[in-house]
Amino acid sequence: MRRSQIKNIIEAILFSYAKPISIEELNMAINEELSPREIELMLHKLIEEYKENDRGIQIIKIEDKFQMCSNEEYAPYIKKLVEPGKKRSLSQATLETLIVIAYKQPITKNDIEAIRGVKCDKVLKTLLDNDLIYEAGRLNKTGKPIIYKTSQEFLKLLEIESLGDLPKLDDDKKYEDQA
Repeated sequence: MRRSQIKNIIEAILFSYAKPISIEELNMAINEELSPREIELMLHKLIEEYKENDRGIQIIKIEDKFQMCSNEEYAPYIKKLVEPGKKRSLSQATLETLIVIAYKQPITKNDIEAIRGVKCDKVLKTLLDNDLIYEAGRLNKTGKPIIYKTSQEFLKLLEIESLGDLPKLDDDKKYEDQA
């Protein structure tokens, strides 16, 4: 198989696969005598080609994974077709809870409620329904409480690559751990 075909295979996989995919997953799918580093180099070459040619699509990095998506420049045209009527926004309580999870993750519902001082069942359901958080397992303590983390959808929404790109909090503005 020629190297140009490998690049085309990477492009086809990214186009077809709806979720972000890692270099290791691409390497497994291609199953050739290539190292993950060679796959990564071809992927970056493809990313540069899209940028140089000012294409309507692009490949973005989310944490250690990559995903094909539309070029942000053309979002207004896409929204005319795919955005149904009025966009639903998140409430102040939902945003506050999302911020707590983002900065304190992994975190349990009880810990969130202790920080915010209010129940958060409905807010957590909204965040889960919008794929902004996910259940990351359970703590190994009494009651086996669910722990929550922010999702890759959260990173895409904020247009950041990783949680390390979140703004740093001043010490006097940090939430106190009341658990």
